[in-house]
Amino acid sequence: MALARGSRQLGALVWGACLCVLVHGQQAQPGQGSDPGRWRQLIQWENNGQVYSLLNSGSEYLPPGPQRSESSSRVLLADAPQPGGERNGAQQGRLSVGSVYRPNQNGRGLPDLVPDPNYVQASTYVQRAHLYSLRCAAEEKCLASTAYTPEATDYDVRVLLRFPQRVKNQGTADFLPNRPRHTWEWHSCHQHYHSMDEFSHYDLLDAATGKKVAEGHKASFCLEDSTCDFGNLKRYACTSHTQGLSPGCYDTYNADIDCQWIDITDVQPGNYILKVHVNPKYIVLESDFTNNVVRCNIHYTGRYVSATNCKIVQS
Repeated sequence: MALARGSRQLGALVWGACLCVLVHGQQAQPGQGSDPGRWRQLIQWENNGQVYSLLNSGSEYLPPGPQRSESSSRVLLADAPQPGGERNGAQQGRLSVGSVYRPNQNGRGLPDLVPDPNYVQASTYVQRAHLYSLRCAAEEKCLASTAYTPEATDYDVRVLLRFPQRVKNQGTADFLPNRPRHTWEWHSCHQHYHSMDEFSHYDLLDAATGKKVAEGHKASFCLEDSTCDFGNLKRYACTSHTQGLSPGCYDTYNADIDCQWIDITDVQPGNYILKVHVNPKYIVLESDFTNNVVRCNIHYTGRYVSATNCKIVQS
């Protein structure tokens, strides 16, 4: 669903269809050179005959009062500061609740996708377009169901809530498509390959009830490094053989790109919430899944729209 872009070949690691995960947790014992209460969790998985390891360390939280048995549930603070010492290196850990975080920056690491809420808020607008000009988007199921009825004609007008999206990989590893390269789909209308079935999902919710008021759709993307922070090189392009998102780089989609919208033809004026969710089904493993959603307050008058208070939320 992105613009066709230039290419630069790079071998990409493709995750296999079978992912085997073994989790081992142990608490460091006093007298072994580690602080009491230190917790380490080792996650291992096998892909194409090769074993990968992920070490998650932190502290075990013990609530005040009588101690429970070993079978009690524990709360693990990923990479929590340890008493009496500091971590080596300039990089400091970050509290990451409800997700896996790898503190060792010298290891393989994991990607971490973060959408930009300010980018969404800056350029959200309403467009009206005849159905005949949206044929490519219709092929990719980017319109509401009323656009596909037998009564629909090419001269019907669709109302589109358009908004841009910019996603940064602030992790320590490449974000790579979950599908093997030979299964990427060629979209002849847009002239590029889609390497993921659902990179993002867009929904419009009623501000009062939270119910969906428009038929949100999944957005399949052509992943690439659009821009990068200083010191990071662009390594992926929207081609048939090299797609992904490098650490420190952004994948950017302007508001005027096909399917970068929600069809609000059947939505009445009112107050709503725009929800943008990247990697919504968590198919690709990340170090933090709590920063994948942007929500914006939307005021729709029937003629124009305003977006305010866009921010990252947990869900």
